[in-house]
Amino acid sequence: MSMHSDITTSMAVERPCDPLSLPALTLAYLGDTVYDLYVRTALAETLRLPMRALHLEAAKHVCAAGQAAAYRRIADTLSEEEQAAFRRGRNAHSGTVPKHADVRDYRVATGLEALLGHLYLLGRDARIGELMHLALSPINDLEKEPER
Repeated sequence: MSMHSDITTSMAVERPCDPLSLPALTLAYLGDTVYDLYVRTALAETLRLPMRALHLEAAKHVCAAGQAAAYRRIADTLSEEEQAAFRRGRNAHSGTVPKHADVRDYRVATGLEALLGHLYLLGRDARIGELMHLALSPINDLEKEPER
């Protein structure tokens, strides 16, 4: 069993909260952590690099532009409910945008994070795994480096 599939098993805990009862930015807050965990796991599973290099590689994927690109890879696979969760996050206004981020990418990234937070609270870990496998295809397609 890969580390990637272990994530969904370890995340299978009771989550009694209705995602529709929470603000979209709270969902994005949770989804950001889910996304980051998948990126770090995929990189650790695939690349054998020093910590600093792993961190720099992860930063390419967890920034607004990286998350917007990931969203584009999954957009056509989303259900109506998932699209609604994404739009809810995308349309939420945080008041600030990081200075190095394009505002459109930042909003799409927030939408993706809200979608992941929504699915996480519903306990749909298998669906998160499916979406993240597609979203992170550039990492998944890397040839695994041998253990050092």
